[in-house]
Amino acid sequence: MPDRETLDAYDKAPGDFAQEWHAQPTPEDLQAVVRKYFKPGKVADIGSGSGRDAAWLIANGFDVTGYDASHGLLAEARKRHPEIRFEYAALPGLDGIVDESFDNVLCETVIMHLLHEEIVPSIHRLLAILKTGGILYLSWRTDKGTDWRDKRGRRYAGFDPRVVRDALAPHEILLENETISASSGNPIHVIVVRK
Repeated sequence: MPDRETLDAYDKAPGDFAQEWHAQPTPEDLQAVVRKYFKPGKVADIGSGSGRDAAWLIANGFDVTGYDASHGLLAEARKRHPEIRFEYAALPGLDGIVDESFDNVLCETVIMHLLHEEIVPSIHRLLAILKTGGILYLSWRTDKGTDWRDKRGRRYAGFDPRVVRDALAPHEILLENETISASSGNPIHVIVVRK
């Protein structure tokens, strides 16, 4: 799971993070990718935070369950979006989530908070909860080439994208690019895979 200091940062000020995320520009780039690649059906939003993306997914006809490792962010998401299911689950285990239970998995800027040794097992687990033929959207920040923490204490792992590509093999990569997030303005790496 994200390291303790990262979770503490989210749990100490979930309302502040939620306000910041909901005030950001609409993530039109993410939404365009979802519209193009996601299949109709059930979506797991892994690292759902305050529920912004889950709310958009629900509004666009998907059956969504949001999962997060921060109890503070889960409480904030439930307050803001009581119509959506939000449950506790942490990478890499995602305990309680049944294998092959989702048509799509969204994991937007989450794996960067993990320890290096947790990244590959987390990717394998994200694939495991997908049905055969399902779609995984995976992204992470790429600001720096090394591990670092922001001023709030959140850890960001610096790692080679080949680590992710190798963990996704032999599944079909439908999209891979480096871009600037339309929402946060941060550089991110995006990969979309069909299981």
